[in-house]
Amino acid sequence: MSEPTASGPQPAAPAWMQQRERGNRFWLRIMSTLSSLLGRRCSRLVLYGIAAYFLLFGGKARAASRAYLTRSLGRSPRWHELYRHVLSFASTIHDRVYLLRDRFDDFHIDLSGTETLHRYYDSGQGLLLFGAHLGSFEVLRAMARSHPELQMSMAMYPENARQINQALQAINPQAQQDIIALGTLDAMLTVHRRLEEGALVGILADRASGPDQYLSRPLLGAPARFPSGPFRMAVMLKHPVYFMAGIYLGGNRYRVHFELLEDFSGTGRQGREQAMAALLDKYVAALERHCRAYPFNWFNFYDFWDES
Repeated sequence: MSEPTASGPQPAAPAWMQQRERGNRFWLRIMSTLSSLLGRRCSRLVLYGIAAYFLLFGGKARAASRAYLTRSLGRSPRWHELYRHVLSFASTIHDRVYLLRDRFDDFHIDLSGTETLHRYYDSGQGLLLFGAHLGSFEVLRAMARSHPELQMSMAMYPENARQINQALQAINPQAQQDIIALGTLDAMLTVHRRLEEGALVGILADRASGPDQYLSRPLLGAPARFPSGPFRMAVMLKHPVYFMAGIYLGGNRYRVHFELLEDFSGTGRQGREQAMAALLDKYVAALERHCRAYPFNWFNFYDFWDES
């Protein structure tokens, strides 16, 4: 296991927030309007033009896509692969509109790795689901809404929670009720309460929106920084932790994959730092496997490996 290398507290606005991804609130509203006017099949045709525009005029995002695909593919990407990367991103944003409207019949969703997860959940055990900006997390939240017996919360950093709540309110006001804004003691207590109630609590653990202690880990052949906060919280709360990815397979197909990383329900107070570091290692390893297997599902359109 590699030794954790901390880079210390970071500025309040990391690179991904400074760049203000175009694909968040603005494109979600565009897709919502087009979907209402044209329907899913016809509105999907507009995605090809949107993806071309994004690729041609989004210089920083295009450079980040090229840098990432070079690492995940092991070679320099071709233009059609850059375009496919952006189109996959646009497609998940478009599909989010229908998932939020509970249009589940429009999609074919496969599940992988659910056997042990169901055993935990059926016994009343709360679970942490650590995802990343890889594929669509909305697929999991939509599936939870389609099964009222499932309790599901999404823990987000405040800036993400604010933007997403504003964007989703017009689409499905009920969708914002399961979001926990991280960053306060109350948030930690809320996460703990939801876990004790036997709920699933999802966190996108590859980014932070404010000061955090970042730990360096090799990802796709180069060191990258990951916020330690989610992993420290997982050790403290003492619940099983899963890696989760809602992989977009093209068209209307998704595969939701669950992978048990660690069960902290029996962990004592000793060795927390080592447990946290080991959990981060497992998370990064799972993330890298999925990046290599599904390279066009990575939606961090900024220089994730920037050490400045």
